[in-house]
Amino acid sequence: MVTTARPKTNRRPGRRRGAETPAQLRARVRKVIARLQQAYPDATCALHHASALELLVATILSAQSTDARVNLVTPALFAKYRTAYDFARADPKVLEQEIHSTGFFRT
Repeated sequence: MVTTARPKTNRRPGRRRGAETPAQLRARVRKVIARLQQAYPDATCALHHASALELLVATILSAQSTDARVNLVTPALFAKYRTAYDFARADPKVLEQEIHSTGFFRT
């Protein structure tokens, strides 16, 4: 068996040379958000949600359906599954039936 040695480098894992520092990244993100808010002052989200988890679930479901359809399905879904843990413990067959009308079922 022939093996080849990898060239040794003195580089430590972590930030790439020339990469932004966390402070620089935050500053750049703030500028981007400010520009987006200026360009789209009346932007709203069509998906109804009350938490980040609800927005995440609704966004995933909307990939295969319209926002209007998702907004019809999610109120009952979010009333039944209030946490990520609730979704994780859900019976897959039951959950599949509950989201079937969004088109996300088994895609």
